[in-house]
Amino acid sequence: MYFAAPIVYGVLRRHPRHRKGCAVVGFVILLAGLIGASFAETVPQLLATQGVLYAIGGSIHYFPAFLYLDEWFIQRRGLAYGIVWAGTGTSGIAIPLTMEWILANWGFRTALRTWAVITVVLTTPALMFLKGRLPDRHASLGPQRLDMAFLRSPTFWVLQAGNVIQCLGYFMPTLYMPSFAVAQGWSSLSGTVAVSLCNGANVVGATLTGWLVDRYHVTTAINFCAVGTVLAVFLFWSFAVYQPVLYTFAVLYGLFAGGFSATWSGCAKPLRQRYPAVETGMVISLFSAGKGLGSVISGPLSGALVKSDSWKNHADFAYGSGYGSLILFSGITASFASIGWFGKKCGIV
Repeated sequence: MYFAAPIVYGVLRRHPRHRKGCAVVGFVILLAGLIGASFAETVPQLLATQGVLYAIGGSIHYFPAFLYLDEWFIQRRGLAYGIVWAGTGTSGIAIPLTMEWILANWGFRTALRTWAVITVVLTTPALMFLKGRLPDRHASLGPQRLDMAFLRSPTFWVLQAGNVIQCLGYFMPTLYMPSFAVAQGWSSLSGTVAVSLCNGANVVGATLTGWLVDRYHVTTAINFCAVGTVLAVFLFWSFAVYQPVLYTFAVLYGLFAGGFSATWSGCAKPLRQRYPAVETGMVISLFSAGKGLGSVISGPLSGALVKSDSWKNHADFAYGSGYGSLILFSGITASFASIGWFGKKCGIV
């Protein structure tokens, strides 16, 4: 889904008249993937529907919104994008608890179909309100050129490097919170509650970071997220041998790590100093692809870290839970997001 972002944005930027239709088509494909997955009988069928079809539909449906945001918001663009990213946290507050309850009582088929119905009910009205700021005639002038000269800038690659490395460990805490809770001797529900708390804090974190991006240099906002995330991991997850400590970590991680995506809109500002034609939406799409690269690598990497953890039952606090290597890796990769700050000090960013 993340990898398709630059392609979807680039095509629709050249053919803006098709952006709303594209969002609708993507929505239909997304629903087909969900419903199809509920009828899957084999693993390949599940991968083809929920893994591939759902991802393709989600990309085509989701990323056209960036073109609308670029038109509507100029002065407070960072805050606007922050609120958009906060939307993912909003949905993640109740969904983990609801889905666990449905899965436990009715199974994955009912869970997928229920989510498809909820998606239709919530998303269909929103599609009706999709409207560009510019008159339709400006979106109908034919293919428009997209300037990608900023890809030659070291500024972009320094910021992207920090983004990719940070994303290597970004998904691990929320992915392993439920199993970490079970390893600590708690119920799986406690892990699900932690994920919900993390998603709820994500709403505040993304919005706050978007606000920071509009008022300060983007590296300041990135450092805010990086320092907070590192402290949350090493001061709270490392010592999460009691449930309240785990919940505290979840809130702090959502607050700080949840803001990383909201910094992407600010990454266009230093690029625009040399390349005035830089479009925020394309920069965000490329950073989304970077996040996708990090997520693809982090999947097998996190499994290998857990499997090879030699600290289990030999280290103190949470490091002896079997997830010590994962905790350490997550904290270290989060610190690398500050590469952009060092780049600013060196005059690169």
